[in-house]
Formats: sequence, C-alpha cells, structure tokens
Amino acid sequence: MKKKLLISSLLLLAMLPASAQRLEVNKGEVNIGPIAYESPATAVFELQNSGHRKLRIKDVKVSCGCTSVEYPRTDIPGGETFEVKMTYDARQLGHFQKQAAIYSNGSDKPVYLTMKGVVMAEVQEDYAANYAYSISDLRIDKNELEFDNVNRGEQPVQEIHIMNAGTTACQPNLMHLPPYLTATMSPQKLAPGRTGKMTVTLNSELLHDYGLTQTTIYLAQNPGDQVNKNNDIGVSAVLLPSFAHITDAAKVNAPHLTMSAEQLDFNFEGRSKMKGEIVLTNSGQSTLEISSLQMFTPGLKVKLSKRQLKPGETTKLKITGVAKDLKRVRTKPRVLMITNDPDKAKVVININVK
Repeated sequence: MKKKLLISSLLLLAMLPASAQRLEVNKGEVNIGPIAYESPATAVFELQNSGHRKLRIKDVKVSCGCTSVEYPRTDIPGGETFEVKMTYDARQLGHFQKQAAIYSNGSDKPVYLTMKGVVMAEVQEDYAANYAYSISDLRIDKNELEFDNVNRGEQPVQEIHIMNAGTTACQPNLMHLPPYLTATMSPQKLAPGRTGKMTVTLNSELLHDYGLTQTTIYLAQNPGDQVNKNNDIGVSAVLLPSFAHITDAAKVNAPHLTMSAEQLDFNFEGRSKMKGEIVLTNSGQSTLEISSLQMFTPGLKVKLSKRQLKPGETTKLKITGVAKDLKRVRTKPRVLMITNDPDKAKVVININVK
C-alpha cells in the first residue's frame, strides 16, 4: 500500500509545472512626459520570462483604440528578457494614462503596463527624445555617469539634464553620494514642463586606488523621497597612474604590452555561457605588471595566470560570459586592465554580446 502511495505521489509531482514560465515586468509604469499633438509617442517596457520553460504571449488588450502594442509573437526562452512597446496616437490635448493587459501562459492573470504623459499643442525643442529615461515624474537624458581617463588631482564634471514631466513643482536632488562626488542642481526648483541640469563633480584626490571605482547614486524628485531600484544611477571612474615625468630613455627600457585581441565576440545562440581567451605578451625591456583587472558590468568572470611578466613572457587572460546576466546590464560589457606600460596604462577589452 505504501509503495502504491509513493508511486502515485511521484506521478502527481511529475505532472506539476516545475520551474514553469513566469512573466515579470521590471517597471510597469512609464511617464513619457510632454509630447506634441498628433505626434505618436512610444513607451518601452522591459519584461522577463523568469521561469525555465518557454513563455508565449497569448493576447494583449488595450484601454482604447488610440493605443497599439508591439510584442514578441514567438516563444520566449526561460530567463530571457524582452521588450514590449506601447504607442499612443496623441490626438487629444491634455494629460493621458493608457493601459495594456498582457496575457500569457505564465500566469492566470494579466500583467498590466501603463504609459502616461501630457499632449501639448506646442512642445519646446528641449522636449525632444533626448530625455530617454524616466524616474517618477522626472525625465533624464542619461542613467549612467562615466568619468574616464582621470588623473590624480583632476576634478572632471558630468551633467544630467532633467525635465519635470509631472503636474507639480519638484526639487530634484541626488542621494547617497560618496565623499568623492558632489552635485548641484540648477535651478533648484523645476516647475511642470520645465528643464534643468544636475552637475556632478568628481574629486579624484579622494579616490583610493588606481583602476575602476563604481558606485550607485539615486535621483530623488523631492528631498526625503525613498531610495528604490527605479531611481538608481550608476557611476564609474577610472583613475590612471601617472607617467608624466618619465624620460625618453626610461621609455626605451619600459615594459610593452601586446595582445592577441582587444575585443571578444560572444554569440550565445542558446548557450548559457561562453569563454574567450586573449594572449598577453611583454615585448618590452623590463617587467610588465598588471596591477588591476576589473569588470565594468556583472555577467563576466576573468582569470589571469600571471600578473607579472618578464621580457618575452606570455600569459593567457580567460574571460567567461554568463548569458542571462549580460542581457540585463545597462552598459556595454568591458574588462579593464591597469598596467605599468607607459603607452598602455589603461586597456579596455570590449565584449560584444549577440
């Protein structure tokens, strides 16, 4: 009897959907801000099949006939991210809010997507599609700041242009700034439909190490707003060693890095991982030192056999890419090396993901 019960239980478990498909949306509401009358506008939503079985969108229903939706018509593999585009025809002036219900085999209930904004008779030139990212009722032109090729003592500046796409005035500000970053907003208050800029300054004297330093800061619509994953801005800075005082004679005897390749192509084609290899050679006259080896994004793993190469020596840099992680990153995957080669103090290896 116990044996029969065990067999029945196993059969029942086998019939259940193990790690079934599941439809998830990263951000279900997008504020596209002011748009021109009779000029169709599109909001882009990122979704994911977070299960392990193939997912299919069975139907999409919109709140009115003035809205259309583009979505994948084929099966979506497990773990894959994809885009759904919602376009509003903009034939009525004033504020709007449109919805689309996404029905799939990953849930008994639909997933709802919402786009909102305001249709205006005339739209200032500043409102052009330069403001590609949404944070609450703010539209910004970038959500990543890169301070590249920084030398000790420099104070480079980056700017974030901001538009208030809401209906009330706000005071944009940056939160969780590390000691080496400062920020100022001009103007301090933004009326509805107005634009301004956030100026972010890097004090390189406060960076501790050569190579890559990364952090996350958060853009708030008003002082006291909460930090969440939807208002984050990534910041990276690359501090270089200085060779300003090296003489020509010293350069002749310096190390020299040569590489078999300076980029790798990862064409996953359904594979979960890919590996690439680059041969590093010291063709100089003194010992080559690789003092830093870092990744700009998740989804990459590196292995280097040697960090110091005598003249004529070689080593292999092995790079592994993880498909599901690389498909989620916002910036281009890269590997950074800092060396004591005066001509190649910084080496960036680009990873082209297909």
